[in-house]
Amino acid sequence: MEEKAHVLILPFPSQGHINPMLQFGKRLASKGIKATLLVTNFITKSMQAEKSSVGVETISDGYDESGFAAAESAEAYLISFAKVGSRTLTELIKKQESEGYPVSCVVYDAFLPWALDVAREFGMFGAAFFTQSCAVNNIYYYFHDGELEIPDADPSARPNVSVTIPGLPSLKLPDLPSFFYVVGQYPAYFQMVLNQYSNVEKADWVFVNTFQELEVEVVEWMAKLFPLRTIGPTIPSMYLDKRLKDDTDYGLNLYKPDSSICMNWLNDKPIGSVVYIAFGSMAELGAEQMEELAWGLKRANSYFLWVVRASEERKLPAKFKEETSEKGLVVNWSPQLDVLAHQAIGCFVTHCGWNSTLEALSLGVPMVGLPQWTDQPTNAKFIEDIWGVGIKASVDEKCMVRREELEICIRHILEGDRGIEIKKKAIMLKELAQKAMDEQGSSDKNIDEFVYKLQNN
Repeated sequence: MEEKAHVLILPFPSQGHINPMLQFGKRLASKGIKATLLVTNFITKSMQAEKSSVGVETISDGYDESGFAAAESAEAYLISFAKVGSRTLTELIKKQESEGYPVSCVVYDAFLPWALDVAREFGMFGAAFFTQSCAVNNIYYYFHDGELEIPDADPSARPNVSVTIPGLPSLKLPDLPSFFYVVGQYPAYFQMVLNQYSNVEKADWVFVNTFQELEVEVVEWMAKLFPLRTIGPTIPSMYLDKRLKDDTDYGLNLYKPDSSICMNWLNDKPIGSVVYIAFGSMAELGAEQMEELAWGLKRANSYFLWVVRASEERKLPAKFKEETSEKGLVVNWSPQLDVLAHQAIGCFVTHCGWNSTLEALSLGVPMVGLPQWTDQPTNAKFIEDIWGVGIKASVDEKCMVRREELEICIRHILEGDRGIEIKKKAIMLKELAQKAMDEQGSSDKNIDEFVYKLQNN
């Protein structure tokens, strides 16, 4: 058997990080690379793996029974993962070699910079994989490097404070990731995103889950600083270039309920008539905000499909489901890519997480942005002002999106002239996303370059 180059792929252990890195692994496997996804012992017990071209091996984060939930703090978890993960990654590399599958490169989530140190101990390639947008990565880089100072300002003036960052358009303070605007928010997470740069200059490649045509200026700017390559959007091939046969599933799922409920409901709805609402697997909205969204949907009087996790359902207004049953469907889970790809969907009300944003961009769906935290405010800024593919909902003095505002945003997209322009731009970016991943597209060429280097090392 011909010896293949072998890549270990190490994501941060959450679904939003595992899925894009697994998709990258599938692309590598389709080009003749042996790709092995590394997940924590706890994740293998809680997630279901589809049969895939990518192998799966386990390492330990020190919390094998309960995962992240068992850690006393985010900081404690990250310290444990760095210590125990380094040791078990080292053991796994030795094991792979003894079994005849020597490792050529470790592609590691940039949240886990210690993995590069392990790769270097073995004299192998190391590639950082950034799961957020290039714009957001650039903001964190300049802050980490001490070149971005957040100006002090009177609290009432803070929303209007402008910030200048190389490679990016002019931004207001609230357009930055939430850590900069809400001082002291989740310090361990903030430190984690800054630590992505602790040793990145030693990496052989810096991969970003975006595509060149989406973030032209900032990609070109950051490529001067690092060996940066765009390799996205990392969503299953059947929703993009269709070159990987039967690649319809992200591959690892926390949930696997019946998807026919959503799809059957959508099938008899008119083209472009349904509002899809989903806030990812982590966002938790307050009861007041949930109530405002509920009544905003009712006021908009459009068909809607709303994903409300079981743990969040109690926040819905009493009898809301019954009162809106002719127009709406509330579910605990949806097959999001299939939903976004359905012709009945007219707009996507989203928290603007990067994976959801890329999915909507790749499938040409206009967005209404309700960003919550971390990178989401920046993504929402780009969705509205830079790419023109959606509208960021305005908030009141309590940082709440009111029902009237949600209704206006939905009507703008589904009914107004502004919506026509937004849809045109959404379709244009959909075509560019598909082209980037297709043969000889910008992302495809970057992946080919990586594969060539591995195979000819």
